[in-house]
Amino acid sequence: MYQQLVKPAFKYLFLLAAAGGVMSSCNNTAKNNSKMTDSIAASKLLPDSSGFDQTVDGKKVKLFVLKGKNGMQAAITNYGGRIVSLLVKDQKGDTVDVVAGFDSVKGYEEAASNYYGALIGRYGNRIGNAHFKLNGKDYPLFANNGPNTLHGGKHGFDVKVWDAEQPNEHQLILKYHSPDMEEGFPGNLDVKVTYTVTKYNSLEIEYEATTDKPTVVNLTNHAYFNLNGWGSGDILKHVLQINADSYTPVDDKLIPTGKIESVKGTPFDFRAPLSIGERINDSTNTQIKYGMGYDHNFVLNKPNTSVPVVTVIGDQTGLIMKVFTTEPGIQFYSGNFMKGAFKMKGGHPDAHRSAFCLETQHFPDSPNKPQFPSTELQPGKTYKSITMYQFEKK
Repeated sequence: MYQQLVKPAFKYLFLLAAAGGVMSSCNNTAKNNSKMTDSIAASKLLPDSSGFDQTVDGKKVKLFVLKGKNGMQAAITNYGGRIVSLLVKDQKGDTVDVVAGFDSVKGYEEAASNYYGALIGRYGNRIGNAHFKLNGKDYPLFANNGPNTLHGGKHGFDVKVWDAEQPNEHQLILKYHSPDMEEGFPGNLDVKVTYTVTKYNSLEIEYEATTDKPTVVNLTNHAYFNLNGWGSGDILKHVLQINADSYTPVDDKLIPTGKIESVKGTPFDFRAPLSIGERINDSTNTQIKYGMGYDHNFVLNKPNTSVPVVTVIGDQTGLIMKVFTTEPGIQFYSGNFMKGAFKMKGGHPDAHRSAFCLETQHFPDSPNKPQFPSTELQPGKTYKSITMYQFEKK
């Protein structure tokens, strides 16, 4: 009797196991097919690497692709350390490229003055009247923005070919040696920038630098974002929130006056979520006139890497970008000088306000404003800064 009961039971268990194996196999096949579909979708959005496979100033340029979870990918070139593409999934599961960029090095060379996606140094943002004093000595710089120095001068880090190493599929390490007095800045500066696509669906940028002489350093990245996808139109309906009670007002040459003023009652109050275009054309505000929109430094309340200092939501895709940083300030630039002069990825022009920038930084013109956080770097010390752009679905 026992044998009669056991044999059917074993047969039933065998059938269950076989069915389970079939179901598991089907699930694995579905997952593999989904990954393959994602890979195909991503490959169509990424630029062809042949547009970057060339030599500039005797150094080899390449396009590197970093991969993370949930289909996130970043394409970065060592020409200027530029973020060329950043692929994330929106709330519908579609893959979206959220940064403006070109399909080739040539495109970046032709549009050099816009700094698309580039690493910026030695000094991000503006230094007034193209000079600063350090330890009583005056250092004249190259004036490439009216009377001022912008983003490191005539030949900043954005046009340098960085030494590149990709230790794994998630990470890219870029290095550059800036010789003493390059663009007028003192000290041999050794810079290391690490890009990582993390498990948190984010792109992390870690900056390090050392010098052999007292100098000033302010490194950032000039990525242009559109969370609806590059080529989708303007960014005026994106919803923005900045955790900043104050900002640094500027003069008509966009150099900070030295004051730190409250955002309360001004078009710069983004402490509560507000669309970018809500007050961007406020003709009664002198600061908006000077910047032709937003091109100002915000004084962050509590910069750190655990609480976002900025949150942006794409109105069409529902994509949410959160910015984390150790820097005391962030430059919000609303693409005011984009004029449609260049065809970018997908044949889309860089139309007016079709992307925005959030450049984490120390304050503009800090070397000439002792009341601002210092950007001085001394021998034996290491400049360190971390910024992370994290993506979520609404």
